[in-house]
Amino acid sequence: MKKFKIKSGDTVKVLAGTSKGVEGKVLQILRDTDRAIVEGVNMVTKHTKPSAQSPQGGIVKKESSIHISNLSLVEDGVTTRVGYRTEGDKKVRFSKKSDKAI
Repeated sequence: MKKFKIKSGDTVKVLAGTSKGVEGKVLQILRDTDRAIVEGVNMVTKHTKPSAQSPQGGIVKKESSIHISNLSLVEDGVTTRVGYRTEGDKKVRFSKKSDKAI
């Protein structure tokens, strides 16, 4: 199982692509493809057929996944790299810029 330094619920900034510079909250991490779905980032239009849930059908805008290497964690409004250290008997993530536990 792959491990990433970004988890769901983190606030991230997009470093590359059409949504460059946009910040958003991570909704889901897709470990098998090294991608993440971020709120309000990489929006695509999807055409949906009529179904029981949406009898009208139509065009829906939704978030598409973005590669994890194009994301950077935001801590206190500033992008930072993530490190790990042990405090007592627990392994915690910390910000390499501010040296605070996340």
